[in-house]
Amino acid sequence: MNSVNCISLVIPLLNEQDSIKILYNKLTSILKVIDKAYEIIFVDDGSNDNSPEIIREICRQDINVKLIRFRRNFGKATALSSGFEIAKGDVIITMDADLQDEPNEIPKMLAKLTEGFDLVSGWKLIRNDPISKTLPSKLFNKTVSFVSGLELHDFNCGFKAYRREIIKNIQLYGEMHRYIPALAHNMGFKVGEIPVKHNARQFGKSKYGFNRFLRGLFDCLTVLFLTKYVKRPLHFFGKFGLISGFVGAVICIYLTIIKILGEKIGNRPLLNLGILLIILGAQFFSTGLIAEMITLNNHKKYNKNNQVQILEIININDSRLQNAVN
Repeated sequence: MNSVNCISLVIPLLNEQDSIKILYNKLTSILKVIDKAYEIIFVDDGSNDNSPEIIREICRQDINVKLIRFRRNFGKATALSSGFEIAKGDVIITMDADLQDEPNEIPKMLAKLTEGFDLVSGWKLIRNDPISKTLPSKLFNKTVSFVSGLELHDFNCGFKAYRREIIKNIQLYGEMHRYIPALAHNMGFKVGEIPVKHNARQFGKSKYGFNRFLRGLFDCLTVLFLTKYVKRPLHFFGKFGLISGFVGAVICIYLTIIKILGEKIGNRPLLNLGILLIILGAQFFSTGLIAEMITLNNHKKYNKNNQVQILEIININDSRLQNAVN
């Protein structure tokens, strides 16, 4: 198993001015004990408080700290993706900036990686959150485990450790950061899980909301396609087409038989239903065939259009300050 030479911590944040210095002090204390080369990458996802100023000051004092700042809020997946792009470590650890993740768990994650795992996900065994977050989260985790075939207790936990090979092979958008373990598992990487301590929020307020939960469920359908049907979409659409077409055909055959026996069927709603199901079946098959052709045409092609407006990147270690220009 490859040893760990450098650790990159990618920390997305939004309006966490009261937590940043405390988190930084905790991280540096534990990272010095680990005694590995490291970098801490804060990704400010459009904060409107003093978070950027606080991180800039830390950057001036510590060459291991970097800042990526967005002009507006783009979401956690985009923030993580931007952090991954500049991360240099052979192990990348992600965590939230709200102090709910405990830095003391990092050595346990690194130890788990050395057991042969490519990704280690945190499991908030005892969760200090209200039921409005814990109950939907349990439903979400059960659903994703069923859909993806990967049994994890806590897909939502942002506290994870990755080997570099994983983040270089996964593209993030929407709420897809939650599904990195499922996507990695589908690609053949070995995914593990360890219980981690979860602290109650000390400052600010949660960014979690019902809309975010809904977006996550919709993206769960995307994961279903990406993990099982991305290379064979007709297998997905064809199932619905076969069922719909078969039921419609049975209905029409039944109506044909009773018409031969002398019963009128022209004004029966069942006739309309049978015809509708046959049409829907044909449409499902057509959609699947078109998707197959698109899949074939776009094989090994990736869309790398980047619409994120990065306001600045502070990387004192490389002695550069880059300002994005619209």
